[in-house]
Amino acid sequence: MDYLDSPAEATFRSDLRQWFTETIPKFFPGERTPRARLALDGARRWSRALFDAGYAGLTWPEEYGGRGLPVQYQAIMLDEQARAGAPEHLGIVGIGHAGPTIIAHGTAEQKAKYLEPILSGEAIWCQGFSEPESGSDLAAVRTRARLSDDRWIIDGQKIWSSFAHIADQCILLVRTDPNASKHDGLSYLLVDMKTPGIEIRPIRQITGDSEFNEIFFTGVEVPQDAILGQVGQGWQVAMTTLMHERATTGLTFVANLDTVVNRLTQYLNDVGADGDPLVRDQFARIWIDLQGLRFTNYRSLAVAATGRVPGPEGSIVKLAWSVTNQSVTRLAQQVAGPYALLSDSGEPWGGYWVYEQLRSRANSIEAGTSEILKNIVAERVIGLPRSR
Repeated sequence: MDYLDSPAEATFRSDLRQWFTETIPKFFPGERTPRARLALDGARRWSRALFDAGYAGLTWPEEYGGRGLPVQYQAIMLDEQARAGAPEHLGIVGIGHAGPTIIAHGTAEQKAKYLEPILSGEAIWCQGFSEPESGSDLAAVRTRARLSDDRWIIDGQKIWSSFAHIADQCILLVRTDPNASKHDGLSYLLVDMKTPGIEIRPIRQITGDSEFNEIFFTGVEVPQDAILGQVGQGWQVAMTTLMHERATTGLTFVANLDTVVNRLTQYLNDVGADGDPLVRDQFARIWIDLQGLRFTNYRSLAVAATGRVPGPEGSIVKLAWSVTNQSVTRLAQQVAGPYALLSDSGEPWGGYWVYEQLRSRANSIEAGTSEILKNIVAERVIGLPRSR
């Protein structure tokens, strides 16, 4: 793979870098590296700014509001976003999961209704796949949807749904035929989260935030045309969602890690720990791991550029990213010393690293637990026998 930008990619990168330089101060005045988290209204405005500038949905087809660019441009976007310390688009689930699935399986009416609001940040989406009894085994979902006249009636529960507490729409996997086999009895619905009968219970995390949620459906009625694809083909539609999710997840993980490592560099300089040889040794190990993850992603990009499906690189990246990101926050807290106990303005960075350390504990669980990923790597990379 050629690691250098083509002329077109170099122009894109230069324009994007200039845009970040000009736009970030409007949202984070006076900050060298933005660390604050935008409130919902600010995040919507940031997402709109990305859309207006043509930086939302880069790989989406042009007829649906994207730019029809190869995935390499998305990698450049994430690189420059990390370099600038810029926030992500609020519509992570919409752009990466719901939108591409609607493009692949939706009717003309569904595409016209849903796609542009995703890119502009007007509509936030969540994903209703996992359930208390079906995490790794997605085909075991129990949430039911039955057709009554021209309405789907939904009953059941979903869990670990990011953004559900602020979402406008939900991509929902349901069982519509309890007598069919696990994979054949599923359908895929697009559900308005303001529909009566939907109850959202935020799950409070150790950080104090509630990023994940439980969703309860009790007699929820949605139109018959809320189905995406055909009745009974929900498994195939869901695989489209997961394929697009996995295609960019590794890029996002490494871009986020790059952002945090850049902030660690600034923090070590700010507190005068950059000259400590033990700190420098630990930081060097983190930096080396970051580069290893970056080049593993390049391998996936090289495979994707040839039209082939990437292998288990995504599992390797997720597994290694969780360990490295936790190492970053641990080093920052180690350097902070007694300040590591503070989570407010008494700490040099206003409690930023306290929050990041607490948040990083979820890294080895979210987006695939480390135990499951180790099995995947053992079986598909090392060639060990299946564990079950």
